[in-house]
Amino acid sequence: MDRIIRIEDLVFQYKREDQLEPVKAIDNVNISIKQGSFTAIIGKNGSGKSTLAKNINALLLPSSGAVYVKGLNTADETKLWEIRQIAGMVFQNPDNQLVSTIVEDDVAFGPENLGVEPAEIRRRVDASLYAVNMYDERKKAPHLLSGGQKQRIAIAGVIAMRPECIILDEPTAMLDPHGRYEVMEIIEKLHQDGITILLITHFMDEAAKAERVIVMDEGKVVLEGSPIEVFARAEDIKAINLDVPFAVELAHRLRKRNIYIPEHIINTEEMVDYIACRYK
Repeated sequence: MDRIIRIEDLVFQYKREDQLEPVKAIDNVNISIKQGSFTAIIGKNGSGKSTLAKNINALLLPSSGAVYVKGLNTADETKLWEIRQIAGMVFQNPDNQLVSTIVEDDVAFGPENLGVEPAEIRRRVDASLYAVNMYDERKKAPHLLSGGQKQRIAIAGVIAMRPECIILDEPTAMLDPHGRYEVMEIIEKLHQDGITILLITHFMDEAAKAERVIVMDEGKVVLEGSPIEVFARAEDIKAINLDVPFAVELAHRLRKRNIYIPEHIINTEEMVDYIACRYK
């Protein structure tokens, strides 16, 4: 499987008025993302995960090191639009991405700016709205939608640009549990359809759904691996003031009471199924 994103010795620093020395938000990070994969990046506030996402999308440029998106260097200004078409980005607050007064016009905005032919824009808008289960709302005003629906429209707007990779920067942070469920369902479907997913989140149960988890702290990558491998190191995760998925914490407490719980169980659905079958 080819690498769609390659990050080499990335450093990103900025100056603060109250400090003489620049602050390193990203400190010598090396990451490769395989095409078609689903990767979650977790970390507390200030760990550098959102700054990393913006470097991938060329919203920020490296202080040193390099970021490549399908072989294109994000520092190359002539490749900026090509990079953003390959790797689309969805932000935390959907209101910041919605620009039109009609849902379908909003989804059409990106392809129109790319110079896509009107007939193809129509096809893309319809397909994107179907993909996020929002076709029936296409004539509505975005401000009449729920938070989860708005975020799905924001995702549809990115899908309409036909990216190979979607970077989602805490897309469920401002949503209620139902809205979170809706958006995660769409994210998992997009991954099944072959789109590379890079999910920045502070919800551990969302990270547990990924194929690979990267843990950041103080601008560095401190842990990475499959969800099972990463969440098996619950004490290390807690040491940097992060939680673990509820099922992982419950399994940890049950094992202390000499109750056997398989190591691969890291989400609530698996835990419920296991307990229901084991103790029925």
